[in-house]
Parts: sequence; C-alpha cells; structure tokens
Amino acid sequence: MGEFKGFMKYPKRKLDELPLTDRIANFEPYQSRFTNGDAQQQGARCMDCGTPFCQTGVQIERETLGCPLGNYIPEWNDLVYRGDFKTAFERLSETNNFPDFTGYVCPAPCEASCVMKINRDAVAIKGIERTIIDEAFENDWVKPRMPHARIDQKVAIIGSGPAGLAAAEELNALGYSVGIFEKQAQPGGLLTYGIPNMKLGKDVVFRRIDLMKEAGIHFYCNVEIGKDMTKEELDRTYDAIVVCTGAEKPRDLPLEGRMGLGIHFAMDYLTEQTQLLLGETSQQTISAKGKNVVVIGDGDTGADCVATALRDGCKSVVQFNRKAKKPERFEMNYSWPFPEPVLKKDYAHQEYEAKFGVEPRAYGIQTMRFDIDDMFHVRGIYAQVQRDQADGSLVGDDREILIPADLVLLAIGFEGVTSQITQALDLKVNRQKIVANTQDYKTNQAKYFAAGDARRGQSLVVWAIKEGREVAVSVHEHLKRKTFV
Repeated sequence: MGEFKGFMKYPKRKLDELPLTDRIANFEPYQSRFTNGDAQQQGARCMDCGTPFCQTGVQIERETLGCPLGNYIPEWNDLVYRGDFKTAFERLSETNNFPDFTGYVCPAPCEASCVMKINRDAVAIKGIERTIIDEAFENDWVKPRMPHARIDQKVAIIGSGPAGLAAAEELNALGYSVGIFEKQAQPGGLLTYGIPNMKLGKDVVFRRIDLMKEAGIHFYCNVEIGKDMTKEELDRTYDAIVVCTGAEKPRDLPLEGRMGLGIHFAMDYLTEQTQLLLGETSQQTISAKGKNVVVIGDGDTGADCVATALRDGCKSVVQFNRKAKKPERFEMNYSWPFPEPVLKKDYAHQEYEAKFGVEPRAYGIQTMRFDIDDMFHVRGIYAQVQRDQADGSLVGDDREILIPADLVLLAIGFEGVTSQITQALDLKVNRQKIVANTQDYKTNQAKYFAAGDARRGQSLVVWAIKEGREVAVSVHEHLKRKTFV
C-alpha cells in the first residue's frame, strides 16, 4: 500500500493557496488541487496499516473517529500513488455521493485518525480526495446517475443540503420520482448559502446540482413547507416524505442590550453575502465596511465571518473565544485517534494576521452585556477576561472591559430544527431535534422520515451524507413493503 517507507521519504504537503494579502480583495476560491504528481507523492505516504483507523467512522461523545462514510481511503490513496485516478474516482464514488463537497469543506476527521498522526503529519487525505474529484470532473468521468427504470412512486425531500441531496440521488437511482423542496432561491442549503464562496465555490455546488437535474431529479426552490405548501398537499402527492432541513435555528445570546441594532446571527450575514454574490439581491443590510467587528464564537462559522468581514472592508475584527488558548504543539500526540487539542490557525486567521499584523482571536473572554447608544445602536461589548487555573480551567473576576463594536456577529452554533417545519408537519421533537432513530429514520408521522442535522443536531457534512444515504434505504424498504401489501 503506497511506496515502501514513503511516509519517511516525503513530507506532507498542503494544497496550493493564493497569497494571503491578495486573496482578501475578492471572494474567489483561495485553494487549488494538487498536481497529479504531487497527489501521487502524497498517496505514496499512506502506510500498509494493520488497522486503518482513517475509515473507522464512529462518534464517541462529541468527537468523530475516522470517516463516517467508510470511504476506502487506503485503496484510493494507493490507486493515486500508482497514477490510476479513474479507478480511484470509481472507488471513492462507491461510498461518497459528493466528494466534491467533502474534499473542499470537511474538517477531515480521517486525518486526525491516521496512524501516522501518532508521531508525525498525517496523510493528506482531504487534499488527495479533492484532487481525485477535480480530476474526474476535468476528464468528464462524473456522469448523472440515471435509473434503469422508473417506479410509479414519488418521494419528496424537504431541504437541499448534503443530507437531502444524498437521499435524493440514491432514491432517484432506484427509480423513484424525486422532488426536492428548498425555501431559498437556489438549491444546496448551507453548501450554497452558509459556506463562503472563497471556501466552497458555488460553481462546485451547482455543477453537481446540474448533474442531478440531468438524472431526472426535480428541484422546487422558493417553496417553504407550511407556508407555500401544506402537509395535506404533500400527503396527497407523495408516497414518502424525507425531512432534511438541517439544524437551522441559531443559538442566541439573550443578554442585556441584545435587541440593539447591529447585532446579528452569523448565518444571516453569510447568507446575505452569498445572495449578493449570486445577484439575488443588490441591497446589503448587514455590512462590515469600515466597522469594528466582534465575532462571538470560535468555530468554523466564526472563522468564516472573520474572512468575510475582511473582504467586506472591515476596520478591525475581534473573535471571542471563551476557552483558554490551546498549546501550539505537543511532543507526543496522546489524543490519537482523536483530534489533537492544539492551536490551529484557520484560513481566516492567517489572512487577518497578514493584513493587520495581529491574531483576531481573543481567549478566555466571557460576554457579559452589550453596550447600546442613545439611538439603540451597538457600540461595544462588556466582557470579563478569565484567567487560567492550575488545573487548566478558567475563572473570571468582577472586572469588566469594554471592547468597541459597530457590528456583532453571533456564531455560537445551532440549537436544532426550526419550529415552523415541525409544527407544519406535526413532527415529534425532542431537544429541538426531530425524533427518528437510525434503524429506519421514521418519524411519528406515517410515511415521514428525517435525516441529517434535523434529526441528529448540528454536525459534519460527512454525517449528513451518510444519513442521507441510509434514509434512502429505509424509504426504499418502506415503499417496497407498501407495494406488496
């Protein structure tokens, strides 16, 4: 598997990136695929592991161990090393409907679980995956998955994110007539509206959508279930309905001054930026131009807000992180096969530091209240700075500092599915997640299924694709039994 001792001969490479200060001038993608030669060399680093943890695919507490899709990672690494990109693409496509999405935006739990990560850099699995799928599109190997024959049954998918798209593609390939309902103007869910273009080019999303349309899948955009279409209409028209709306409800921060002008949910800001990019609107209602921006939240969405504010022409950005700053490295990775708890600089943090000379992140910061002026506009945030304890925990004191802010973006995660969709469809909910198990994905409503973040809560794109594939199997089994009753 790979080149003998290749992992000792070759260092891990990153994908090529545009210069930091140049790329913030626009919203164009900042990364590019490996060359075929570089990909082959990176594939040579894959060892002949006794147990390839990279494809384990389980969740333990809040961590994902390996790839949930069960991708045949060592196999297509070896195929790439040998220069057989077409077979590598075929093997990759057996387990993953959309390597063009995961190869661009997945946080790569497979790399954290790579055996080499015990004491050296992991195999560049994500970069190799992206190169395989880009090579496949460039050579026209990616074809629409046409059904062999049509079944006289119809399935509705509510939501066109990765879970809904995966379910739709699987069911369409089985022969069902599939319709996808999306409340936005374009399909793709958060792939389109939540992930900035410089991270995931919308052409990448839409080329996949075009293939699905060519395969016979129908997309109905600007349709909100419960408002534009009722449950009765769905029940009358479709034999099965799959709810894949995602965990859309953002987590709020109900502190003093929260209703002040200039305080927004991060996803509202990112969505509007995409709408501007796609020409769906010409009016910008949330702007960072010339403003002191505070991003509350230390995850990927917070980093995307930093990168977007930079391109929007902000004056400054501070990203609040209530946790202590992690160490930059350890002598030994005692966390393996889980992600190593070290400080990572996301693309946005590198860009900000290149322009302003400082890191945008502030650690051990606890937001206390918002400072609002006489015109009800936000002008700052009162926060407590917490200090490290000997046991690694943080403790605050009564001192508050005022951090100037003309725009505040809340990026502290998502609580779960919105009440509008669950009330409209009369679906049972527990802790703001639709109640459905992973055995059959059935809800409390006959012929209704749920998958993805709407069922499991905020998670990774690989889990969404996995659940989309699995719910398609459950729908197929359900409709087969119905046919023979």
